[in-house]
Amino acid sequence: MTIRGIRGATTIESDTKDNILSATKELLDAILAANLGLQTDDIASAIFTVTDDVVSAYPALAARQIGWTQVPMMCAREIPIEGSLPLCIRVLIHWNTEKPQSEIKHIYLREAVRLRPDWIAAP
Repeated sequence: MTIRGIRGATTIESDTKDNILSATKELLDAILAANLGLQTDDIASAIFTVTDDVVSAYPALAARQIGWTQVPMMCAREIPIEGSLPLCIRVLIHWNTEKPQSEIKHIYLREAVRLRPDWIAAP
């Protein structure tokens, strides 16, 4: 079996625990919906990063709240590049799957659609 990466990102309007958790849940739900067959048992790990202005909650908490209790997860800070997108939450999910890379759907929501317009999934 191959491990494939699924990328995703979203933004929040302001740094609050509720905003972080709801935006992260929305992002993960969209990733699950777009990648048919993705089950939490097949997720090898997930890495979340946040920009320096996101400090009120760990995005991994949202994943645990939707049932990802056995998935190894880590949260880290994004590199603070001048002019980068503020209030941003990113995720890299490692998925054990037989699907080819061309079938993996990467999800970018809210202001994060600017990060990878070439990876925006068609509706």
